[in-house]
Amino acid sequence: MESRSETSESTVSDDQPLFENTGIQYMNSFPIQDTSVAMPPVGPPIRDHLAWSIFNMVYMNVFCLGLLALVYSVRSRDRKLNGDVGGAKSYGLTSRSLNIAATVLSLLVLLIIIIVLSVKGYLVVSV
Repeated sequence: MESRSETSESTVSDDQPLFENTGIQYMNSFPIQDTSVAMPPVGPPIRDHLAWSIFNMVYMNVFCLGLLALVYSVRSRDRKLNGDVGGAKSYGLTSRSLNIAATVLSLLVLLIIIIVLSVKGYLVVSV
């Protein structure tokens, strides 16, 4: 580098760089690197039925099926986050089956209670 003098008293000599380490890197100084990321195949999302399980546990917990469905839903979500697609699908299907059973049994129990109360005369239904 050539030496230059400034209007102030400081001068730059030949052995000092004109600019200190400014962090600027030029395109020619480094080779271009390619980056590739392996993405899993896109398919339908894995359903864990968590909201349905919570609803069944709170409102329709016949024979504790709602609680079991909630446990399987949480396991399905954990497997999905860990990348185990097969396990997540399996737990999701089990959760769905338990949710269907809990919903059907709860509705049957509710229907039987309504029929029994209306036959006994405790429940008056006016049309």
